[in-house]
Amino acid sequence: MPTSRVTTVALAAFLCLTGAGCSNSGPDADSKKTGSTGKAASDAQGAYPVTLRNCGHNQTFDKAPSRVVVMNGASVAEVSTLLALGQGDRIVSNQQTYGMSEVPGRADEIKKLPTGGVKPNDAFDIPREAMIGLRPDFVLSTTSYGFDATNGFATREQLKEVGARTYVSPEGCGQDNLNMTIDDSYELLRDMGKAFGVEARAEKLVATERQNIADVEEKVGDTKEPKVMVIFSNMTMGGNDFSSVAAHGIYNDILAKAGGSNAFESASKTSFADLSKEKVAATEVDALVVVSYNDPNPTAYAKKLLKEFPQWSAAKKNKFVVLSDSMYLGPSNDMAVEKIARMLHPDAF
Repeated sequence: MPTSRVTTVALAAFLCLTGAGCSNSGPDADSKKTGSTGKAASDAQGAYPVTLRNCGHNQTFDKAPSRVVVMNGASVAEVSTLLALGQGDRIVSNQQTYGMSEVPGRADEIKKLPTGGVKPNDAFDIPREAMIGLRPDFVLSTTSYGFDATNGFATREQLKEVGARTYVSPEGCGQDNLNMTIDDSYELLRDMGKAFGVEARAEKLVATERQNIADVEEKVGDTKEPKVMVIFSNMTMGGNDFSSVAAHGIYNDILAKAGGSNAFESASKTSFADLSKEKVAATEVDALVVVSYNDPNPTAYAKKLLKEFPQWSAAKKNKFVVLSDSMYLGPSNDMAVEKIARMLHPDAF
């Protein structure tokens, strides 16, 4: 299997998302999920000030941010959420990209965003000096890793001193996304809706996603739940060839709503399993979901994987789907649910 062998340093941010080998430090580590306080829900849209309670920090906004920096974090959740809310013109530096998207035009829209001329560090993210030089008034990070001084990043306190508010996405406070669900995508949308004064737009997006997913669940009903492998293509994060197999997190919530189950849920206590070829071969796999992270040909990867394990039901029936940003935290989980459901239960549609 061809792999893109990535060093621990280079993909440290991604490894933090898996909950493997990342230390917790500072106020972020001991806090629970994000929440918000401030104006009552009955107040007018865009009423300020509004305060978000985020990973133990209060972030108060008197107006919508205008110089936004989006850190990498091996994610597109934050930049996609801002674009879905119509706030792309407020971004002065974006470091996020998956190279593809289920949302028409989204990948190109992300590609056109400014980077601020930043030279990323070994973790493919913005070092402290470059961050301060961008003069941000709002900085988004997928996990608290992005504000850890030991990693060469500006801390939340340092950014506060230069007038920037900061935000860590849901389930990222302690650098562990084991319990992430689709509801966390809704929370991110709502928090950004409050920060940018577009709460009504955020609520409309949430309502639409909820309805789309409910429609799929109704079609699928109580049918048999096929066992699905979710794997990031051409990526290794551990000691084995199959170290990017999803075991826990938002992936399982998406599979469940699509009428499936994770074939490798019991294979690891962390978000990702690090498996031998023998373990993978011995597991029953009815269908395959390949998640592309800047992979130029994820379909070829999927076909090669099915050929490698011809005993799988997935291989015999050629059941696979290639996804990217919709399979992770962000504003398009409903698209992943529908695409997987159509693959697993075509007769329901």
